[in-house]
Amino acid sequence: MEESTIWWLAAGALVVAELLTGTFYLLMVAFGLAAAAVGAHLGLSFALQIVAAAVVGGGAVLASYQLKKRRPGDPSARADRSVNMDVGETVLIDSWNPDGTTTVKYRGAQWTAIHRPGITPSTGMHRVAELVGNRLLVDPL
Repeated sequence: MEESTIWWLAAGALVVAELLTGTFYLLMVAFGLAAAAVGAHLGLSFALQIVAAAVVGGGAVLASYQLKKRRPGDPSARADRSVNMDVGETVLIDSWNPDGTTTVKYRGAQWTAIHRPGITPSTGMHRVAELVGNRLLVDPL
């Protein structure tokens, strides 16, 4: 069996493994194996085929890791409107307690609301940013 055939079979096996596990990095390693197969077709020595697989596969893994790391993460479930129906709703705040909390009437019940650290509490309309336990974290409008 030719070297290129072995590289293509190995790349195909990694693609199948990636489809079964959902691990995107296996696909990047499969690109490296495909590069080694192309190198075999071009007549490169076995050592250079391995170097091509390592450089392309490793580079693709590092590049995808860096891109994933730079992308902002998903919002937490407690701040996601599709998970929590309270996020984005507005409440009226009349006064704040010295401890940074207040009580607001919301959805027919009394709720404790808090503000973000570092923000000066103010009265008026506020938007619910997320739920922290059983408290509403609010931002001024």
